[in-house]
Amino acid sequence: MQVRFKILRQAPTIRPQVETYTLDVEPSSTILDCLNRIKWEQDGTLAFRKNCRNTICGSCAMRINGRSALACKENVKSELVRLRQIAVSKVSENSSPLNLEESPEITLAPMGNMPVIKDLVVDMHSFWENLEAVDPYVSTAGRQVPEREFLQTPEERSRLNQSGNCILCGACYSECNAREVDSSFVGPHALAKAYRMVADSRDQQTEERLEKYNQGTQGVWGCTRCYYCNAVCPMGVAPLDQIGKIKEKILDRKNAQDSRSIRHRKVLIELVKKGGWIDERQFGLQVVGNSFRDLKGLLSLSPLGIRMIASGKFPIRFESSEGTATVRSLIESVQSLDPAQQVEDATTDTPEPVGG
Repeated sequence: MQVRFKILRQAPTIRPQVETYTLDVEPSSTILDCLNRIKWEQDGTLAFRKNCRNTICGSCAMRINGRSALACKENVKSELVRLRQIAVSKVSENSSPLNLEESPEITLAPMGNMPVIKDLVVDMHSFWENLEAVDPYVSTAGRQVPEREFLQTPEERSRLNQSGNCILCGACYSECNAREVDSSFVGPHALAKAYRMVADSRDQQTEERLEKYNQGTQGVWGCTRCYYCNAVCPMGVAPLDQIGKIKEKILDRKNAQDSRSIRHRKVLIELVKKGGWIDERQFGLQVVGNSFRDLKGLLSLSPLGIRMIASGKFPIRFESSEGTATVRSLIESVQSLDPAQQVEDATTDTPEPVGG
């Protein structure tokens, strides 16, 4: 089949522009196979990264049709089918589905959140520096074993399997909304690796690590839980899930007075347990105002409160939602589980309910 590849070409001193290359390809051809042919047969100046035939190394990550993926893992057929599904979902039921044979087209661009060196090659210095910032190594004390090797039970080792599958391709970092707006946030790749250390029975710095990952928005509280890191990860690492597990361990060790981030999670849970959804009047007072302990926080709420009262949007009373008892029962059931059995605290890492 004949496919058009639209590639965003750019360099620091050259204005970005899209160049189109047409190839006759097999549907099973990978995107990386096609890029190799374009470079070898049509344009030797095209730049992209690869390190093929070394299993899945993560070198060839790029944005394929708008989302970060590995060029060696995605093939032409799967991409065109995905595009067709997207197109069909956007048209009415009476419209004809997109005919892929008429105009098959694949768009390629460099990863996001990193400056472009040339074409599809990005500068990954910030990616590696943020990984280093979480100290992704078993503690020095844990490595000093003069007489015997460290032994782990199968259960202890199994805790490392998912986060240990990370190949550091950068796909999650590329699509991270939190990283895009907050340059201090270390990124989902780093925090997934951070949980790998927290979960490792050989490491002896768990408390120090959790204190570090609890700092401001550069650690776990900077995550906006958009879920896109999970969606694009080619290895099923699910960085958001690992971030949630770190949050759970921090919350187990902290009380509501330690920080606004901690209060936010704990107050949210208690208000939902009480009313089925959030009483936003109490939420602001307890989280931002710290139950009248934080005068500066209370004053920051005043302009919003005045505008709401003036526009008649300030709720005079709060009514519990239907099914409050069921919601409360679910939350208490999760909280009563043995922490070792909890994959993730569902009340802290699912989208927050909106109350009135």
